[in-house]
Amino acid sequence: MSLLTKGPGTAAARETPARRRPRVDRLPYLLLLPCLAIIAVLLLWPLGQVVAMSFFKLNNVRQLRGDREWPWVGLANYAQILGDPFFRTVLRNTVLFAAANVVLTMILGTLVGLLLNRLGKRMATFVASCVMLAWATPALTGTIVWKWIFDDTSGLVTWLFNKLPDGLSTALFGRSDWTGYGWFNAPLLFFTILTLVVVWHSFPFVAVSVLAGLKSVPSELQEAARVDGAGPWRVFWSVTFPVLRPVFGILVVLSTIWDFKVFTQQFVLAGGTQDRSTFMLSIYSYAEAFSPPPKYGLGAAIAVILTAILLLVTGLYVRMVLRQEEA
Repeated sequence: MSLLTKGPGTAAARETPARRRPRVDRLPYLLLLPCLAIIAVLLLWPLGQVVAMSFFKLNNVRQLRGDREWPWVGLANYAQILGDPFFRTVLRNTVLFAAANVVLTMILGTLVGLLLNRLGKRMATFVASCVMLAWATPALTGTIVWKWIFDDTSGLVTWLFNKLPDGLSTALFGRSDWTGYGWFNAPLLFFTILTLVVVWHSFPFVAVSVLAGLKSVPSELQEAARVDGAGPWRVFWSVTFPVLRPVFGILVVLSTIWDFKVFTQQFVLAGGTQDRSTFMLSIYSYAEAFSPPPKYGLGAAIAVILTAILLLVTGLYVRMVLRQEEA
């Protein structure tokens, strides 16, 4: 046997391992196929239909059923929407509303999560159960309750304001009788109540997620910071927050997506689509598509723009996470 060809130090022996390719396990990909097929049917197919509709002029149900031809208009629907000054007003309302709700939801949810982390086991379980009732309540049901609370005749808020002394109520608000007061008529007051409803429904998820993240923070780090003289605020920002940064990032993205898509609460509180001064992108898309005369193509174009904005927000977050991991 020749050492030139069989020896472990020869070039042939060194090249053999380099040519070997690692075996790819295809089983995980095969197991993912059913889930991907369901996602494609339930999400990608409707999204593709909406994108396709945005390039046509669709004004009646017969066209949607395929009984009539779809006139091709290309980017005309997008040009009409983006060139409309009202669209910029709606976009401004949506961005400001989403920003305010994300900030308030994150602050309130984080504070409740920190509170739950400091309570005893029984009390924390009780408080968390009460908090999760808001999250478990359907959006439609919860909004109807809030609308009754601000009802202009028999609502709880109207009753409380009527109980104020006439002199104090007149001095503070300029009126003493609140019966018949339209709480949802002024845009600023309407968005304030809508923010209250959305934050009430959203903060429990943030609180429970923050609580779960706090359980993973090493207690030794917090104790060491306290020994060094750091107060609660310093401990949170120097120890707790860096550990929970990925959790907060995901919660911010999810809250942004949810708040951009608010529809049920606004539709119920406003009583439909009559008040255009309080429109946001979701209800604007619905109103353009289904209000007579229907314009399904325009409504689809607005929905695509909303989806593009949300994809942009998600993409920026993913890019930020990847940069942090590379660093």
